[in-house]
Amino acid sequence: MNLRNTIVYISLLLIGTTGAVLAQPSITSYKNGVAVCAYPDASKAGVEVLKKGGNAVDAAVAVQFALAVTHPQAGNIGGGGFMVYRSGKGEINTLDFREMAPAKATEKMYQDANGNIIPDLSLYTHKASGVPGSVDGLYEAHKKYGKLKWADLVQPAVDLALRGFTITKRLASDLNRAADEFTKLNPGKSYLIKQGGWQQGDILVQADLGRTLEQIRDRGRAGFYEGKTADLIIAEMQKGAGLFTRNDLKNYHSVWRKPITSNYKQYRVITMPPPSSGGIALVQLLHSVEKYPLRRWGFNADSTVRLIVEAERRVYADRSKYLGDPDFYKVPVDSLINPRYIDARMKNFSWDAATPSTAIQPGSFIGYESDQTTHYSIVDKDGNAVSITTTLNDTFGSHIFVAGAGFLLNNEMDDFSSKPGVPNMYGLIGGKANSIQPGKRMLSSMTPTIVEKNGKLFMVVGTPGGSTIITSVFQTILNVLEFNQTMQQAVSSKRFHHQWFPDDVQSEDGAFTEATKAKLQEKGYKLSRRGAIGRVDAILATPHGYEGGADPRGDDTTVGY
Repeated sequence: MNLRNTIVYISLLLIGTTGAVLAQPSITSYKNGVAVCAYPDASKAGVEVLKKGGNAVDAAVAVQFALAVTHPQAGNIGGGGFMVYRSGKGEINTLDFREMAPAKATEKMYQDANGNIIPDLSLYTHKASGVPGSVDGLYEAHKKYGKLKWADLVQPAVDLALRGFTITKRLASDLNRAADEFTKLNPGKSYLIKQGGWQQGDILVQADLGRTLEQIRDRGRAGFYEGKTADLIIAEMQKGAGLFTRNDLKNYHSVWRKPITSNYKQYRVITMPPPSSGGIALVQLLHSVEKYPLRRWGFNADSTVRLIVEAERRVYADRSKYLGDPDFYKVPVDSLINPRYIDARMKNFSWDAATPSTAIQPGSFIGYESDQTTHYSIVDKDGNAVSITTTLNDTFGSHIFVAGAGFLLNNEMDDFSSKPGVPNMYGLIGGKANSIQPGKRMLSSMTPTIVEKNGKLFMVVGTPGGSTIITSVFQTILNVLEFNQTMQQAVSSKRFHHQWFPDDVQSEDGAFTEATKAKLQEKGYKLSRRGAIGRVDAILATPHGYEGGADPRGDDTTVGY
């Protein structure tokens, strides 16, 4: 059953004394399983797998490949991502299928002879792409935890590509906006372009992508990293002076990593370790605010906002120095999430005035010598849960298609620190820990997370959004744990963001009352408006079943049974 087709929307709902949420649906819960993701057809594909006896990982395979067809802005086979897994019996694991720098990559590859960054070289060229990890990641996840046949899980995506699917108003608009870039960067190709423009209700058929998915269906990992598809990828790389080779494809492998875990009051948080910065940052943020009476202050009240902003300011400063690929750089995980260290970082927070970001530097340790993604959350009837975030980096990645294969290349190389101290496309500053090296995985803000309560599954959550991912997941969790919001309310609530630099509090329109704005500005906080922050897709385990929260900022949809 499709929640968006059955729920009745009610008028705008105020939460607490300040701030608002987007239009709210009535609460629907599901006993047997639920999938929440960025496009209706992909959610449906996941739940159909659950109905056939598949588990959460089986459904994730179906959703991932369906999103590669229906959500080309970020759904992909040409990108990468992270998975947080929790079995119904409490086993936890995380899978890193982040993209990697090619063997020919160099630390200064995006700088000119004078050390200046060359505009757009790390964004909209063949050199912008890291070696993709999505196909390998889903294949490895299925090999370890899946139940149903691989081919049966990829087939729904094949059908969506070859038979076509009905596009939404939002997808039509996004495709039309990207048409000029597609044309400029893809001479001789016509993928995702329609003469006269796309309209809501049009049928989008992607024959070349469908044939590529058939290769993956029939040959598994080898259907992408070897054979015909690999030949097409390398031909595209050579045509555009790209860097990765057949050996780069052959040598790519995803990595199982130990989850980051921590407690927040009676809850246990299970989240992603480096090369995601999200898990460490989330734990730091939660501990930074844990001892304060957020519930009494209220949702988006001025005291709540000030505390959260000051915590975010310090956490993003740490991110800039200490976080990177742990296979190349010794990330001080234990030090960064040590409660005493986090408490010490907050000691210079004053209620008298905002702390200027110029006064905040990354912390130090004794003995210590670093916007476009998509997320989906799935839970099955046995309580197995996955939280998966994948990405192409920018919307539509590099905007460059692999000729003959029909899919987009990522521009993840921009997530490296192209030059220490120079912001990337999201304004994030990095250093040596996230410098470019061959075979290295670029730092990410992706924060797929699972929360337990009293040893049982409680929440599955994550979001796209570039540098805002961490703060969106953080605020969504607080909305449920501290402000007693339903899952849908927590996902829909208006959000704000701070990331150290630039030194301003970015907020969605309507996130703060006029009185709250005045109080914040009086204390020296710089406020700026921005468009939608994140697109959270989450699931809450309740006594009545699983409650999905699909972000109304996009085409995101909850489907369950």
